[in-house]
Amino acid sequence: MQSRPENKIAPFTTDGCSGGMSDGWQYLAGLFPSFSNYYGNKPPWESCCVAHDRIYWRGVTDNGYQRRKQADLELRACVVKTGASASEELAKKYDSSPSEIKKSFDIAADLMYRAVRLGGKPCTFLPWRWGYGWPNCPLMVDEEFEQDVWD
Repeated sequence: MQSRPENKIAPFTTDGCSGGMSDGWQYLAGLFPSFSNYYGNKPPWESCCVAHDRIYWRGVTDNGYQRRKQADLELRACVVKTGASASEELAKKYDSSPSEIKKSFDIAADLMYRAVRLGGKPCTFLPWRWGYGWPNCPLMVDEEFEQDVWD
């Protein structure tokens, strides 16, 4: 699809953290001012999601499976790193321990990784699919489904 001259990539867009994560966070922040005051208006790892979206938007097809997996691993690592670097500050803010903050971010990172492995496949018509900046391709069955989700 990308090599066809008639296909052009759309301008970059992002929804922050897909699957409703950023939207849900913002909804709760608007609904409950105490939530917003305590946790902020966006997930603390949203910049990781935007960087991940930029790679997914382009969705290079040459060696695409490995490129996508690497992008997903980088997302997970970014969320873990965000938790580690902010653990002291967040522990004070949330009246918790730095190790609990790190553990929470590690869990979120793992869940996000599994979600993007499952929901980010190309040719799915989802707005967050691999290569979402390009016109969609015919729906295809991925024989490596379980490997994608659990690797």
